[in-house]
Amino acid sequence: MNVPLTVGVFVVCYLIGSIPMGLVLTRIATGRDIRQVGSGRTGATNVLRGAGPWVAFLTILGDGLKGFAAVLIARIVLKTNTAEAIAGLMAVIGHNYSIFINFRGGAGTVATIGGAVSIWPWSAAILILVGAGVIAATQYASLGSIAIAVVVPILMALRIWQAGESWIYLLFGIGTSILTLWALRPNIRRLLEGCERRVRIKFSEN
Repeated sequence: MNVPLTVGVFVVCYLIGSIPMGLVLTRIATGRDIRQVGSGRTGATNVLRGAGPWVAFLTILGDGLKGFAAVLIARIVLKTNTAEAIAGLMAVIGHNYSIFINFRGGAGTVATIGGAVSIWPWSAAILILVGAGVIAATQYASLGSIAIAVVVPILMALRIWQAGESWIYLLFGIGTSILTLWALRPNIRRLLEGCERRVRIKFSEN
């Protein structure tokens, strides 16, 4: 194993994950600092509240691409399942604890989806259905993220069973699940107290 190359790839994946897409896009679109809005996180839900649905949609694409790209880079350069799992995890760590914004960030849900899709493309349909279904049924974005955090390790286990892949993908699944649930501690508390904010999407004022 080429240790300097391996470490370099993981650092790059962390830095990719650290790009605060929600902060950048909201600043471009509105001039506002998304960290001063709502929960203060840089993810799509807070962007939706602070900058509207179109900026939130672009944030989802950007954050998803971060996780997807990290796994893809590891696959191309390092060519091991272990590297893919760690690279995807590093992107989510970067998203949640960005070096560019004093180690703040989001909850990592969309970056996790991007990494999971890069590992196993069928993850896209399953995770989108789970997340969108829970949010549509409850209007709680945090519940959708919690559901996705629970499902990702199960998907990675299915991937291992389906293709005889290395168990190391569970590192990605369990690691990202822990990161998301840890970041959502305040949301979980508000859900239990019955005071969590609901999500309502308006594309037009008309």
